[in-house]
Amino acid sequence: MQELLGKKVADEIKNYCLDFTGKYNGILPALAILRVGDRPEDLSYERSIKKRFLDYGLEAKDYSLPENVSNEEFQEVFDFINNDDEIHGIIIMRPLPKQINEQEMLRKFNPDKDLDGITDQNAAGVMRGDTTAFAPCTAQAVVEILKGYNIEMAGKKAVIIGRSMVVGKPLSMLLMKENATVTVCHSKTENLKEIASKADILVAAVGKAKMISGGYVKEDATVIDVGINMTEDGHLVGDCDWDQVVLKAGAVTPVPGGVGIVTTAVLAKHLVEASKRQMHLETPDDQKDEYVSEN
Repeated sequence: MQELLGKKVADEIKNYCLDFTGKYNGILPALAILRVGDRPEDLSYERSIKKRFLDYGLEAKDYSLPENVSNEEFQEVFDFINNDDEIHGIIIMRPLPKQINEQEMLRKFNPDKDLDGITDQNAAGVMRGDTTAFAPCTAQAVVEILKGYNIEMAGKKAVIIGRSMVVGKPLSMLLMKENATVTVCHSKTENLKEIASKADILVAAVGKAKMISGGYVKEDATVIDVGINMTEDGHLVGDCDWDQVVLKAGAVTPVPGGVGIVTTAVLAKHLVEASKRQMHLETPDDQKDEYVSEN
């Protein structure tokens, strides 16, 4: 069984980012992290971003607002970073409190700064197979891992358990772009274990600790565990029951140390790509759109 460690893929992305900042000495791509409140998971992700970006030669600025911030004040801060030419990318810690009008924010969000693919323009671009559209970082991280370990996707049966806009739905488009045959499952799917057990590539993104047992896994399948769950005794575990899954799978991502580290790296890669676009540093090849054949 091969353990698909995220560090290998993240290091390749790190080199890509450092090559850019080395080539364009003096240009410092900058990310704005907009956070409302102090949820522990948001603070943890923010710390991870800042640490990783420092290593990658990139800048990350945090804009933190209190939990009870008014919609008007939130929109003012968002407008400031959205219109600031020195900010090349934005990530919003979601979900936002109920008093924040998220649709108002999304309507004016510059899609070139939307590094996590939450705007309609980027979501539609991912659907079309447009390579200039930013996909959600976690969904893109799954594909980066498969490519980084030379795991064939074309012609393979891929099953995704989870249909969120953060992972399941956009990932289905990304995998189809790689010519995989994709099935998206969810809580209402009948015979879920049977469907999953036929997958060459199984992606667990259901958000339930250790739900995916060995019975869900085809012999020698590749299993990508997107889940991040905290147990009662404070341990971080995935959606897969590691002890069972490793007995059947040919390759598995661990939790922690798998998809999470690559997700943050993809955010860095998206920031570099966004800064190239906004500073008009792309080559003609960089700007070319590619669309998925319907055949």
